[in-house]
Amino acid sequence: MLRLIGFDGDDTLWHSEGYYRDASARFVEIIGRYVDVSDTHVQAGMLATERRNLKLFGYGAKGMTLSMVETAIAITEGRISAADIHHLVEAGKTVLQHPVELLPGVRDAVAKVAEHHEVVLITKGDLFHQEKKVAQSGLADLFHRIEIVSEKDIATYRRVLAEFSLEPAQFAMVGNSLRSDIEPVIRMGGWGVHMPYHVTWEHEMENGLGDADAPRMLTVEAPDGIPAAIAQLVERSAM
Repeated sequence: MLRLIGFDGDDTLWHSEGYYRDASARFVEIIGRYVDVSDTHVQAGMLATERRNLKLFGYGAKGMTLSMVETAIAITEGRISAADIHHLVEAGKTVLQHPVELLPGVRDAVAKVAEHHEVVLITKGDLFHQEKKVAQSGLADLFHRIEIVSEKDIATYRRVLAEFSLEPAQFAMVGNSLRSDIEPVIRMGGWGVHMPYHVTWEHEMENGLGDADAPRMLTVEAPDGIPAAIAQLVERSAM
């Protein structure tokens, strides 16, 4: 039977991706002064740079900002002005400084799940930024443990479960990303509740889930559907 329920942070508990989209729009606006932004190579170049830099900078606004600067210099062949590089840095800072806005009903949803299960927050990204968001969210008191990790993969989830002395079949993860929140947990024998967010970073949309994985996961449209989904997975896990 399920013992531990994990919750993602960004775009599962609080809004996040929209702020990154705003910074990306500012990037396009600035770069448009130098190159044709209708060229698909501009956006493709930004994404490729971000992916290449993940192993160096990790996830989060700081890595995005450095990637924006690097991409801007490359695609303008060094013609971008110091003032516009400064504007890109400022766009990155706005992501770091945005207010934490919870998804409607998410606190009640987590609290209801916590009535019957231990709950843990597992969120990835820049340590300082994630700590700040957790503190400002007002949700920290609901979780038995808060894990801020550099990557969400099978090794990370196994480490968390080992610290709780649990098997994968006793764990379910709730999140908006199939790639990071759901697929690794299902691959190791756990369960998933997918709650899609209205916008998703392209990198997080890549996954290898298929029809064979459907029995181990459920999809909900909003936080108020999470407790019922967990209850349904409890029934499935007991069969």
